[in-house]
Amino acid sequence: MASEINKNPESVYDFTVKDATGKDVDLNIYKGKVLLIVNVASKCGMTNSNYTELNQLYEKYKDQGLEILAFPCNQFGEEEPGSGDQILEFVCTRFKSEFQIFDKIEVNGKNTAPLFKFLKSGKWGIIGDDVQWNFAKFLVSKDGQAVDRYYPTTSPLTIERDVRKLLGL
Repeated sequence: MASEINKNPESVYDFTVKDATGKDVDLNIYKGKVLLIVNVASKCGMTNSNYTELNQLYEKYKDQGLEILAFPCNQFGEEEPGSGDQILEFVCTRFKSEFQIFDKIEVNGKNTAPLFKFLKSGKWGIIGDDVQWNFAKFLVSKDGQAVDRYYPTTSPLTIERDVRKLLGL
């Protein structure tokens, strides 16, 4: 589960999270990059289209400074029941994903991962606080601030313009 470095985080770079193998990852390593942070699931009806399009976006913009951070979550319809190793095998074998897959987390409720508490604390209008389903997306600027939030049904390729803008392209 993700943990905070300090009590009053000012950016996503103030968090340390676990990768899918259980190793700590200081998100400070992504400083200066544009991040697309997504809660993912292997057995969701949106899995194929989202992973396919996330791969396309990553392949196109990784060399310009885009990083995609995928956080498996089993809170919605129990659609991510596997272990970290099973999730990695599924994502890397079936979709050939090269972006970072992290440890399974909760994105809502009393056990919400601190990173997602921070991401959800923005001013999001009608979307409100809770993540609605698998594949909710948070676009984070190079300074570590969430600048946009997208519904789970939003196709990753439809946010390409927003990604390009943050990358300065």
